Amino acid sequence: MISKYVELGDKLELVLVESIPGTNKELTKRVYSSKINDIISEDRLEILMPMEKTKLVLLPVDAEYDMSIYSKNGLYQCFVRVVDRYKSDNMYLLVVELTSNLRRNQRREYYRFSCALEMCSRNLETEEVDAIEKDEMFNLVPGLPLKRSVIVDISGGGLRFISEQKYEEGSLIYCSYHLLVNGTRKLYELVSKVLEVKPVENRKGVFEHRVQYINISEGVREQIIRYIFQEERKNMKKDRFF
Repeated sequence: MISKYVELGDKLELVLVESIPGTNKELTKRVYSSKINDIISEDRLEILMPMEKTKLVLLPVDAEYDMSIYSKNGLYQCFVRVVDRYKSDNMYLLVVELTSNLRRNQRREYYRFSCALEMCSRNLETEEVDAIEKDEMFNLVPGLPLKRSVIVDISGGGLRFISEQKYEEGSLIYCSYHLLVNGTRKLYELVSKVLEVKPVENRKGVFEHRVQYINISEGVREQIIRYIFQEERKNMKKDRFF
């Protein structure tokens, strides 16, 4: 039950899941602050219309957001869709509907989706690393041997995968995988920095890696977030809250 985790007056933040056509990208990437005004049901919240300085921000109906709620029980994140907006008792309000599971996090970050996706990876060549460090344009060296891996969670900021190949922390690697976004299977080829490596319990010779995307375009990041949003929406029939 959502009321078990959050309460009236809890502060929250909203970040647009996907840019709205014809809208200034800088505006759509802003973080909008609000707070819970009412818990309408177990999947709907009434929140205050966000404000910037002294002006209301009229978030559009049907727009989809990554919402972070700061409650006394901790930080919770989920995806929501704006389903209504109106004025009541001199307050401008939004009704948002949860479209994903509510999950608890230690800090605000991109929403992580648990999965099992095939991935191929390799260390970057010296010339590739040099180009990145110098912030130069470059093309990935084609045809090099790749190691098979499995992505176990993915977000708009990076991913976590397991592999028999052990990469060094701090190294830059090439990651290649497919996602089904808006009904189309697309190939993603991204450079990532290895943040953490640790052995997988009870699986000798297998290592878990946590990586962060490097130089990812906002368009590609939006597509990854869109994939996560769509997959989470499919899971809404399962247990909603953890």
